[in-house]
Amino acid sequence: MRVGVPKEIKIHEYRVGLTPPSVAELTAHGHDVLVESGAGAGIYFSDDEYVKAGAKILPTAAEVFKQADMIVKVKEPQLHECAMLEARHTLFTYLHLAADKPQAEALRKSGAICIAYETVTEARGGLPLLRPMSEVAGRMSVQVGAHYLEKEPGGRGILLGGVPGVAPARVAILGGGVSGFNAAQMAIGMGADVTIYDVSTVRLAEIDALFQNRVKTVYASKAAIADAVAEAHLVIGAVLIPGASAPKLVTKDMLKTMLKGSVLVDIAIDQGGCFETSHATTHADPVFVVDGIVHYCVANMPGAVARTSAFALNNATLPFAVQLANHGAKAAMKANHHLAMGLNVADGEIAYQAVAEALDLPFKQPAWLA
Repeated sequence: MRVGVPKEIKIHEYRVGLTPPSVAELTAHGHDVLVESGAGAGIYFSDDEYVKAGAKILPTAAEVFKQADMIVKVKEPQLHECAMLEARHTLFTYLHLAADKPQAEALRKSGAICIAYETVTEARGGLPLLRPMSEVAGRMSVQVGAHYLEKEPGGRGILLGGVPGVAPARVAILGGGVSGFNAAQMAIGMGADVTIYDVSTVRLAEIDALFQNRVKTVYASKAAIADAVAEAHLVIGAVLIPGASAPKLVTKDMLKTMLKGSVLVDIAIDQGGCFETSHATTHADPVFVVDGIVHYCVANMPGAVARTSAFALNNATLPFAVQLANHGAKAAMKANHHLAMGLNVADGEIAYQAVAEALDLPFKQPAWLA
């Protein structure tokens, strides 16, 4: 198979769909890998390194799309990239379609088979291709939250861990999944006063045991979230419903109860965000202020630590990319139910029910997957 890797073009996105070691793995399986010139330059992978790994360098993304059978990316294709997709293509990348109807319509129009990293599953029930970036985003959320709590960028002027005689910042983490857990690890390490909110009492018990009482755990009722928002200096939104829009846990009215200069970090922004006042931002302009509350809603948070993120992502995606290349998309998904769960668009139809419901579009699974 001819596997194409275009350069990411989303603003301040430097990750790359395949690193040179991943290229070497695919070429060892007999596949041709076509890489756009400069695709890895933002994280110091030269074209020469790709050539040594067995890739062919092409001058433009248009040439990559023209020659490749499968496109491997990191972020969702922009609309003019969607226009380069054809029905013969397989697209393997993050899509996050529930919050992006124009992209969904463009992918339907292409007729391509579009597999989303974020809905591929595993035997134990997790999301293996979302996990590494959730780990990165969770850890980053505390880093950026601590920075924006400083006075100069608009925060309340609080040191996250406090100092002797001065209390640390209060951190509320909404969601005890992978992102929330990793956020808690970082916040505890920095000395903050941390509370995790979740609707799963089983998960809360697991968190309590794992952290050995170093965090507080609270059932995420509406009243509890309202109290959390009113008291916290940093609120991290880390909720996820696979493939679907994120629930709006924090309303605009709740912001009026918050301490001025407090910070909201919305990890769920790729799925529309879990704060009512959220809208997607970029690394070039990452924050905005509503009612005196700083909002950080960057839709590709892990792109800030792009080299770490690219390696972590490739570790997870490469086995699936090899399966797709070895067998073709249809045969690979028939053989692997967990990979098939990643199918979001095929044959001009939305093939993932939660996405169809979120976008109010018809849902239809392809007959060949039955």
